Amino acid sequence: MRLKDRVAIITGSAGGIGLATAKRFISEGARVVVADVDDKRIEAALADLGAAPGQAIGARLDVTDRASVDAMVARVKDAWGRIDCLLNNAGLTLDARLVKMTSDQFDRVIDVNLKGVFNCTQAVVDTMILQGSGVILNASSVVGLYGNFGQTNYAATKAGLIGFTKTWARELGPRGIRVVAVCPGFVATHILDTIPEAVLHKMVEKVPLGRLGQPEEIASVYAFLASDDASYINGAVIEVSGGIML
Repeated sequence: MRLKDRVAIITGSAGGIGLATAKRFISEGARVVVADVDDKRIEAALADLGAAPGQAIGARLDVTDRASVDAMVARVKDAWGRIDCLLNNAGLTLDARLVKMTSDQFDRVIDVNLKGVFNCTQAVVDTMILQGSGVILNASSVVGLYGNFGQTNYAATKAGLIGFTKTWARELGPRGIRVVAVCPGFVATHILDTIPEAVLHKMVEKVPLGRLGQPEEIASVYAFLASDDASYINGAVIEVSGGIML
């Protein structure tokens, strides 16, 4: 098992890609923190995981609240003594065209998708530096590479995560910490619920593989990147999109 006994915090992991990744990490032997904002969804996720005793814990987490982040990190260190991987997966969309987007819509997405990643990463990095090892995985998006109609705020955050990744890879690589961004394409999760069916159909038509991605397909990439099999991958931006960028 590639991730045996490694401790991974996965934000936004009560559903979608985050939950699929938690399942994959557990199957690879990792100990996983299911971190999300909703206690009931966390409980349901833990039940769904069916992990062995001591292999998964739930943590209510608001990534925009630094006190909440610090409390979660302290709990993980008390429980398991180390942090080997942080997957910054939590995010949301509040879509609107530029001419109609409100300041609240813009600020909320920036706060969760960008500032939240800063909060979580800064909270764990001292532990990783002391260990001399760690992996930080940032969930970007193909939208961060080429933009998308009606997603000024979301595209800005996902492009920003690529900037985070490049910068932190330079800063933290000498400390034994790898930082990688993954850019999924359009994946069959609830985040697509806000996209009209006709628009979604046109998006799928642009994918050479002719379909949406599945959460498990993204999870397998995260599991590889968190493992020693990816030990020389640092600062990379990896597109997992079925070829939509072609």
